[in-house]
Amino acid sequence: MGRTAEKIAHLESTASSNPEYREVLRPFREIFAYVEGREGATGIRFAVPEGNGAERIRGGLPLLSPESLSVDPPAAAKFLSGLLDVLRAVGKEGGEALDRLGRAVADGELDLAALYAACLARKRDVVEAAAKALGIPGPLLVFVLEIPLKTALEGVAEGFDPSRFEGWKEGYCPACGSRAGMDELSGEEGRRRLSCSACFFRWPYPRIRCPYCGNEDPGTVSYFTAGDGPVRVGVCRKCSRYIKTRDARLGNASVPMEAEDLATLHLDLLAGREGFERGK
Repeated sequence: MGRTAEKIAHLESTASSNPEYREVLRPFREIFAYVEGREGATGIRFAVPEGNGAERIRGGLPLLSPESLSVDPPAAAKFLSGLLDVLRAVGKEGGEALDRLGRAVADGELDLAALYAACLARKRDVVEAAAKALGIPGPLLVFVLEIPLKTALEGVAEGFDPSRFEGWKEGYCPACGSRAGMDELSGEEGRRRLSCSACFFRWPYPRIRCPYCGNEDPGTVSYFTAGDGPVRVGVCRKCSRYIKTRDARLGNASVPMEAEDLATLHLDLLAGREGFERGK
């Protein structure tokens, strides 16, 4: 079973055991169903640096950069058009904005290479400007663009040997530079690995350290649990950020982190009520 199929299976299992999640997870399940079998058809490519990229890693630079990204416009537009059809079918609102975006994609009005590079570089102002020109919400354009971008990034990152990133000490991803989305504890000693929010590559990180501000004070770095599942919430009271942690020793070790994240949205709500924001 491929990774996308595994994501679908976990969302379906979660919806089956937690009916209140069914409608929340349905759009994501349909998005993954569209992506399955099309992982290589996003039109997005990355030129991986020759050699092991040791010089970049030593300098705290991720292996992939916006400059390494290239786009095949017809293929990218075809993938996006199909994706927008799915979003129209599952969405209850935003149909007009999706139609506007669909027309812009079909007419070649968007510089997709520049927009994907901006998403990877976290230059939201570039995406916001493009959204404003189309008369659509900025968050909608970001959401749509990140689906093919993450699909392409995950495909590249799956082939990376973790040893090439030995010595990486940063809280952002050594593969693509994106923020940590979740983390995982595994092995008898419960070693911690951060999981990228974009390409889902995992890398070692100290147990008591906030990946967003570097805080190592045990008095202000803690966690809380909700229920008996393998996922808990780690919080930093210095920067008021949180990160969800899966203890693989308690289960779900084989579940893709993207699906685990979606299946634990209740923890995001709890963290927000406690005054914490997701790490950026």
